[in-house]
Amino acid sequence: MRGGWIARSALALLVALACAAGAIVLAGLRDDVQVSDVGIVLGSKVMPDGAPSDRLRARLDRAAGLYRQGMFKHVIVSGGTGVEGFSEARVMADYLVERRAVPRAAILVDEHGDTTEATARNSAAIMRVHGFDSAMVITQYFHIARCRYALRHAGIQEVHAAHAVYVEPRDAYSTLRELIALPVYWIRDLRRR
Repeated sequence: MRGGWIARSALALLVALACAAGAIVLAGLRDDVQVSDVGIVLGSKVMPDGAPSDRLRARLDRAAGLYRQGMFKHVIVSGGTGVEGFSEARVMADYLVERRAVPRAAILVDEHGDTTEATARNSAAIMRVHGFDSAMVITQYFHIARCRYALRHAGIQEVHAAHAVYVEPRDAYSTLRELIALPVYWIRDLRRR
């Protein structure tokens, strides 16, 4: 009797986690591309030679394409300094200028975006200074839900999103991580109220 209850509970938990993971993935894959004041590109790993990783390059390529389509006139690149010793934000800005012909004047650099929450907070501050009201976040699909939540919590009410066109096996782990990270944000915000 007791073993059956444990098995049913475990199955219910697995189903709930699968549904939550599916919701995160679907939310991230369903782009909400609308004209915005600014695009916000979140940082990711920079390679030991100073080049953006494939994942980061995919984010930047998507942002450059949206910029060329006129979806936004400015791009915030946000990232900290990784263990490789490179400023992700500077690498991102240089890539957009040198490889994707985005004018340097259109790029706003946040070198202190060490976390999603820091990027949201810093981007909101940059947007206030420049009088921007709307943003489009560009990152991996599994990261979109938490980014949108963090940006709205930082005071940006109009947040759109576009996912980078890049998939790798590591995405499974990253999606599972989001199952923990997103509720942590919710719980922390509830405690602050």
